[in-house]
Amino acid sequence: MGASVVDDQGALYGRVREFVVAPEIATSQVHGLVLKRPDARRGDQPSLVLITDLKLTPRNEMQLREGVLPAALREDESQLMLERDLLDQQIIDVHGRKVVRVNDVDLLWESSHENGSELSLRIVEVEVGLRGAIRRLLKGLPSAAAERIAARFNPSLIPWDFVDLIDRDPARRVKLKIEQNRLSQMHPSDIADILEELAPAERQALFISLNEEIAAEALEEVKPKMQQALIESLDSGQIADIVEEMDPGAAADLLSELPEEKSEEILGEMEPEERQEVEELLEFSGDSAAGRMTTDYIALPATARLADAIAALREFEGDIEIVTDIYLLDEEGRIASLISVVQLLLAAPDALLTELPQGHVVACDIDANGRKVAELFDKYNLRSLPVLDSEKRLVGVVHAEQVIALLRANH
Repeated sequence: MGASVVDDQGALYGRVREFVVAPEIATSQVHGLVLKRPDARRGDQPSLVLITDLKLTPRNEMQLREGVLPAALREDESQLMLERDLLDQQIIDVHGRKVVRVNDVDLLWESSHENGSELSLRIVEVEVGLRGAIRRLLKGLPSAAAERIAARFNPSLIPWDFVDLIDRDPARRVKLKIEQNRLSQMHPSDIADILEELAPAERQALFISLNEEIAAEALEEVKPKMQQALIESLDSGQIADIVEEMDPGAAADLLSELPEEKSEEILGEMEPEERQEVEELLEFSGDSAAGRMTTDYIALPATARLADAIAALREFEGDIEIVTDIYLLDEEGRIASLISVVQLLLAAPDALLTELPQGHVVACDIDANGRKVAELFDKYNLRSLPVLDSEKRLVGVVHAEQVIALLRANH
């Protein structure tokens, strides 16, 4: 910043005032430099020179190529300005799974392999520690002196490839086309932690940028007050799309915390099947087994074979990672036996499920309180607990993660 650019005759043309990135062309390359002319008058538009129109002199000075005449800078919402849009901004370190603030940006000149004549200016890393902050505080001193002082502090750097930007304006964010694949691959709990670290505007922009499935998973991991804050700016249709992707139990917990009118609006926008599941769960107390259970489980007739179980697993639309057991039901819907998913791996292809080793069935009543549920999990070292109605029919399952959430909420 502030470096001089000379024209093709060696005379000063201007000084660097900003760095422009065009994400639709390259997210890790500086597209051009914004220059302030020495003879510029108040109100004059600064110039934009493309990196490809520059060369480096033997003295490492930036020079315009012969015949190049920079054009006036035109504001473009798709452009990213490094100082304006990045310095002092909160960013997600997707590698470190945390939120940090940018103090400086490190750039590197590179030349093409063919003849070395074509230059590029690559964004290498961002500085988030004291060294970058000190360097900026000393801005205006001779660069050598500033670097000497800043070098006393250890760098805290994040490679640019491990950075995802947050922009407060969702429309602008889409236009920036910053890839979020790495963010989407993070565990929902890590995304929830990041959401809680962010300032409200950045938090909202990040949440809106997530697809519905990931947003639903992250929403399940944050506290009720945060859930309400995240969805308050969305319309009922948008919230319904996210709620449909949530575990029915978690969706019922969320809607139960909202005003009744808002909850009804959201339910009205949901698909009939998902709406019915959530409405049934809303009738129960949050501290009861029914209030903690999910209706996403796999149950088959007692006459089922291995192929039926495999097909049910493939078609299961809930969180497949938490399915540890398959329930075999009699004609009245009561649990006849319980088969561990692990046993399916050892079974013969045409085996009847009732022929496989069966687990001990430990269940609770639909109105059992949270303390009773936790005691059963602890006593029998359970991974899941079936919930039975007054007729002893299976109506839902409580998983270990719901019990952990209950215990955390009570402490």
